[in-house]
Amino acid sequence: MTMNFEVTEEQKAIREGVAAVAKQFDDHYWGRKEAEESFPFEFHRAMAEGGWLGITMPEEYGGAGLGVTEASIMMNEVARHGGGSAAISTIHINLFGPHPIVVFGNSDQKSEWIPRLVSGKDQVCFGVTEPDAGLDTTRIKTFARKVDGGYIINGRKLWTSTAQVATKILILARTTPIEECRKPTDGMTIFYTDLDRSKIEVRKIPKMGRAAVDSNATFIDEYFVPDAHRIGEEGKGFSYLLHSLNPERILVAAEAIGMGHDALGRAARYATERVVFGRQIGQNQGIQHPLAESWIELEAADAITMKAAWLYDAGMSCGAEANAAKFLAARAAFTACERAVLTHGGLGYSKEYQVERLMREVMVFRIAPVTEQLILSFVAEKVLGQKKSY
Repeated sequence: MTMNFEVTEEQKAIREGVAAVAKQFDDHYWGRKEAEESFPFEFHRAMAEGGWLGITMPEEYGGAGLGVTEASIMMNEVARHGGGSAAISTIHINLFGPHPIVVFGNSDQKSEWIPRLVSGKDQVCFGVTEPDAGLDTTRIKTFARKVDGGYIINGRKLWTSTAQVATKILILARTTPIEECRKPTDGMTIFYTDLDRSKIEVRKIPKMGRAAVDSNATFIDEYFVPDAHRIGEEGKGFSYLLHSLNPERILVAAEAIGMGHDALGRAARYATERVVFGRQIGQNQGIQHPLAESWIELEAADAITMKAAWLYDAGMSCGAEANAAKFLAARAAFTACERAVLTHGGLGYSKEYQVERLMREVMVFRIAPVTEQLILSFVAEKVLGQKKSY
């Protein structure tokens, strides 16, 4: 199988279709959503009506049955039209979060849950990260105790995005204490269930950016989840979760690159419009060169992102490439947004030109879903044969 960088008619149609939706929501819309800290329901509904929420879902359940390559193209396009990480986060989890359901769910679970996600009737949040566990997922403390007919779950989750508006929650919980497991990664189970706010308290976290899409601390207290809401086998949840890690890194890379190009495009346009000392500031190499560097960096990151997506869709190993893509894309996008602010000068610090919002929102890609330091440790160990450092 040969990797081909030529854009197919299907991929071109994806870009055009997504752009047609995204362009309906301008800077004023996204600025208002941020100021009001209100979820972009209108954008979510428009993407659902366009059939985009199910791009990676099986066709038999209403999805398009396409791969991570097409999903990456879609999310890159979403990110190019001013919505920033707010637009991205509104629909991102639909593309990777339900993956354990698709791969390991039984036929009843798939037929009941997936069509509702594709149509936008259900919104799901992701309960994995915890205050004392962070990236060391094996140390989670949320516990699901087996009882007749199901499980009683108690625990606390952190950075649960969209929990203020979600109807469903995907929970990773221990079903066997880590001390009793052969391996630290054993004994964790995934549940997909209703977000019952009488048993699950959701507290919004004030944060640096992306105010339109909430992030939360989530407290789960004596919550009964029926057996039918457990995905796959008990104790295999961590291995199920791993199936979504590389696709998520690839998608995050594509999204960051889209945001970087949005910021870069704004800077380039401003550089042709702004006249100082009788000439466009874009005539000055001090403006030209940083912007040209950002284009080069973003395109290089895009190349390895598409390579990683191609490898994944072809069923080949892509861990190193997916991590490298996320690393390069986050840095390139961050730098592009920074340069966009600096190109605008004092006006870059104002909300009018939107680049300050992009600057704040792009920061998250350098942190989540995996830090730069862990990526470097992964590459050193898995690619370069060094001993594990953590």
